[in-house]
Amino acid sequence: MEVTEIQTIIIFCMELAGTIAFAASGAMVGIHCRMDIFGVCVLGVMTAVGGGMTRDVILGNVPGALVKPVYVLAAVITALFVFTVLYFRKNVLQGRFGIVYDRIMLVMDSLGLGIFTVMGVMTGINEGYGENAFLLTVLGTLTGVGGGLLRDMMAGQPPYIFVKHIYACASVVGAVSCVWIYRIFGQLPAMVISSLLVVVIRFLAAHYRWNLPRIRMER
Repeated sequence: MEVTEIQTIIIFCMELAGTIAFAASGAMVGIHCRMDIFGVCVLGVMTAVGGGMTRDVILGNVPGALVKPVYVLAAVITALFVFTVLYFRKNVLQGRFGIVYDRIMLVMDSLGLGIFTVMGVMTGINEGYGENAFLLTVLGTLTGVGGGLLRDMMAGQPPYIFVKHIYACASVVGAVSCVWIYRIFGQLPAMVISSLLVVVIRFLAAHYRWNLPRIRMER
């Protein structure tokens, strides 16, 4: 198997892992908002592919999720799985299992953020914008956080990226890192290192409860 084929397989696996991770988090938001099974699936799909679709529209392309529906299908299957488990096991998230689930979701959400951030950067590079670091950073960040932003807007909640821990900032750091590492070491090292960097930042932010400064108005 050639090196390019191995890279293609690795990239596909990363995209699929990110899709599953974000779809699961989107489905959980839908369940907590008491949506029906269709609403849960829609929220799961939008979380998983919404950022990438927005990126593609900005680049003037047909959204990749529509051209390759495998990612939409993976998101639907993931959302249905989450819904089914909680439909028949409503108490599965209580007590000790709830703590374990929160940790798993943190890992999955962080992996999804890291993976989609670097995929956004790479899409911009493949479209011929490799010299425009600012555009690549915007594309990477938008791909990483766009799905979650659409999810929260559809669920009628304050966007998570604006109120909780270091989220969008981690995506920005990962996107900038991906751009510069790509220019020095190439595609695969840039994707792997930058994805892990985003995950580490998210873990540290969650563990130490890092938040950006805000103004608390007295009522």
